[in-house]
Amino acid sequence: MQIKLLLTGGTIDKSYNEANGELYFTESHIEEMLTLGRNRSAINIQPVLFKDSLEMNHNDRQLVLNACQNAAEEKILITHGTDTMVETARVLAESGLNKTVVLLGAMVPFVFKHSDALFNLGFALAALQTLPKGVYIAMNGQIFEWDNVRKNRELGVFERIADK
Repeated sequence: MQIKLLLTGGTIDKSYNEANGELYFTESHIEEMLTLGRNRSAINIQPVLFKDSLEMNHNDRQLVLNACQNAAEEKILITHGTDTMVETARVLAESGLNKTVVLLGAMVPFVFKHSDALFNLGFALAALQTLPKGVYIAMNGQIFEWDNVRKNRELGVFERIADK
């Protein structure tokens, strides 16, 4: 099974500038993370954009959608910033994609010692391979359907909106 991994940026791929304390993008850490996790899945990585999700707009989401539509693979993993992950999931789901898509991110950049990035990537990759077609968000060791999830900024977790 071939998997497409689309990179869009977000906290998971940010680096830290020690001089001024800012977080920024240089290059993706995803290949290093897959190596550390001893991944053996067939993954085709495609950078789409590198942005903080708060800076993403309609055109950026269309780039992500186009990449999903143009992918030969039926299993797609997308790294994304957590702040607007739900909005991008909505765009993908409402487009009628006939694929399995899982979005993931991190609350703490991979480059920080106590990051959730490596766990979230491994969890999302495993979930992607078992889920039926649809659009999902994988965070905090849970799988959420795209239309029943929100980011609780006070607690720093993703949660279901309602029990289905």
